[in-house]
Amino acid sequence: MKVLIAGGGTVGLSAALFLAHHGVPSLVAERAPGPSAHPRATGLGFRTMEFFRQAGMADDVEAVAVRPSATLGKISARTLATADLPDTPPARPNSPNLVASKLSPGTLRGTCPQDRLDSVLLSAARDRGATIAYSTTFVSAEQDDAGVTAVLDGPDGRREVRADYLIAADGGRSELRAALGIGTTGPGALGRPLLNILFRADLTRYTKGLHFANCTITTPESPGMLVTVDAEKDWIFHTELGDEPAEAFSPERCRALIRAAVGDPDLAVEVLSVLPWRVRGLLADRFRAGRVFLAGDAAHAVPPLGAFGANTGIADAHNLAWKLAAVLDGSAGPALLGTYETERRPVAALALEQALLRLKDPRLHWEQSPAAAAARAAAGVVNAPVVHLGYRYDSAAVLDARPELPSTEEVILDGTPGSRVPHAWLTDSVSTLDLVGRRLTLLTGRAAWLEAARGLDIDAHLVEDETWLSATGIADGGAVLVRPDHFVAWRSTTASGDLGRVVDRILARFPGSL
Repeated sequence: MKVLIAGGGTVGLSAALFLAHHGVPSLVAERAPGPSAHPRATGLGFRTMEFFRQAGMADDVEAVAVRPSATLGKISARTLATADLPDTPPARPNSPNLVASKLSPGTLRGTCPQDRLDSVLLSAARDRGATIAYSTTFVSAEQDDAGVTAVLDGPDGRREVRADYLIAADGGRSELRAALGIGTTGPGALGRPLLNILFRADLTRYTKGLHFANCTITTPESPGMLVTVDAEKDWIFHTELGDEPAEAFSPERCRALIRAAVGDPDLAVEVLSVLPWRVRGLLADRFRAGRVFLAGDAAHAVPPLGAFGANTGIADAHNLAWKLAAVLDGSAGPALLGTYETERRPVAALALEQALLRLKDPRLHWEQSPAAAAARAAAGVVNAPVVHLGYRYDSAAVLDARPELPSTEEVILDGTPGSRVPHAWLTDSVSTLDLVGRRLTLLTGRAAWLEAARGLDIDAHLVEDETWLSATGIADGGAVLVRPDHFVAWRSTTASGDLGRVVDRILARFPGSL
């Protein structure tokens, strides 16, 4: 086995999918008996949809997405029945994602509850050759210079598995992280323990057919937050667990809490699932220990406001997958793997910082007015699209990187090394990002660069869109070399450059290159 993955949640399944996209088989070991039925996160960012587009499954995700007819964003009321909702839908959704919609081909018309996403990821990963083993726990894992030996306990008994690398995607309380002696920083548990109640009810008479992201309920009888799952019949109610165990909340007690929150004592309610949880903020001190890599909540636990947590975890998997594939097939040196932590840990630290800042004043996340922009700047809050799409890498796999954000309010993608390559529609359905395949890809407006790329084991495309060439900084005969994760690894603004040496440096093909 090439890669063993501990944890079959969203990040573990994403890692299996992305590895399979690069031709790398993997085994996912998940202790649960099957995919979680609980929606948990619902917001997928544009960058995440770019990953799924590249893997050929964006349409599958779109097919299970929830498409609300109108979105109110975040609202608040004593009970849902007393909420002051408009009689007519708003002209456009109040979402920071609108700011980034022209910068990415990764669109999603609505939200995608995590249970639906996981079902798509599971099917796609298996179809591409990944093995997913449920009801399977890690007993132990030991590594040496050549690989990792793990002992797994599953339905068919105990077995030993040998793999070249191990990805620990086993959650915020990662046992593998603890076994590796990797510590964490951050505030840890935040606020009081919460109860996440998934339920089914017809709330149409109170929502008037409108959709909201969440509704803060202030009634003393049942304070909490109602969250839309499918905008029709499935909902989540978050409320404080207090000092009681989750088992103390029977279905009847949960129904009573939901009815009080809605403001309808006779509401027909079906309780589907109850999940205790707690907001946490943690960042692992290291994302790698030898042949073991931390990803997702095992590497960073991020509070939910901003939808940075799952999206950051999926991006971990996408960043790591192409690097593992390149090292495993011999096209890159092992030192390339060192750039995973160098690149992803600062991004995770930014996501954690920004989620924590938003807890102090959630309006700084939702509002998109000039006054809100000024308030964000004063509070050190980075606009959500920048966190999702505008971050930059600084590592030895990027030459002449400029990691500083040019703006904390606007997403600026200008071809700078370390930033995501700019998007432009070349046809009605083909983006510049679609030109980037499984290898390094050279994009240029000058045909001579295509000849220079011959024999280098990279892809090369001629782009004739003058606006894109100018926006990318290569209008004067230059070129950009783009990594399989869409990030610019190198740029020449003129018609010159030792392309062969550049490729060798990026892929760590000789000693001292990284």
